[in-house]
Amino acid sequence: MEIIEADWTPPPGVHACVTTRCGGVSQPPFDHLNLATHVGDDPEAVAENRARLRASLALPSEPLWLNQVHGVTVTDERSATSCSGECATADAAYTDQPGVVLAVLTADCLSVVFVSADGRELAAAHAGWRGLAAGVLESTLARFKALPESIQAWIGPSIGPEQFEVGEEVRSAFMAVLPEAQTAFAPTGEAGKYLADLPALARQRLMRAGVKRISGGDLCTVRSPDLFYSYRRDGGRTGRMATLIWRHAQSAPTCDIE
Repeated sequence: MEIIEADWTPPPGVHACVTTRCGGVSQPPFDHLNLATHVGDDPEAVAENRARLRASLALPSEPLWLNQVHGVTVTDERSATSCSGECATADAAYTDQPGVVLAVLTADCLSVVFVSADGRELAAAHAGWRGLAAGVLESTLARFKALPESIQAWIGPSIGPEQFEVGEEVRSAFMAVLPEAQTAFAPTGEAGKYLADLPALARQRLMRAGVKRISGGDLCTVRSPDLFYSYRRDGGRTGRMATLIWRHAQSAPTCDIE
């Protein structure tokens, strides 16, 4: 199983990483480590992939899997632990408890994980362009007791700025909130078409909210077919990676690449 560790410096005992498509049992077009149950993959294969993930990372609990809808709702383990599978309809999750594993699933959309300076508060958010424009990152930050300037964020793999062609409606949605968002859109030469830089847009929104320590956002899902699923590249029929964050009560090994 190939796991990519977040390239940041979190407080002791906090771990964050993103899976790749390597190391599971799913068959094409979901090969191999698809972790989503909603994409048409064999449920037994997904269950085996999730079991392998938990064992490989020695996770302290089953991840809090979400039913993601490109919205701004933030949930926590207290409202979801009595359910099974993708029980909570939300696009972000927050916890201030050790042993709770937060997870979001992506295949081009952004994943963003958060940690407070003391390591006690964690969050993970799924941010496609709709959720990002609507304020899912801001909604996630609002759940923290810690001030934004003391929160660190890491941006996971997503569709890159040279691959994500959008229309004027996407550009306008971001500029309506933050006029400087225009710098994250490059005209393609075709009227009303732009290449959008999702990681740059996320950084702008995070900085506007007061977050000063932001890393990641440099891995393109479209350009790495051997590592990542990509909804756009693969014609909409593909698997999903998981971005995870959790805190141990005591220090434990980080997400190693096996």
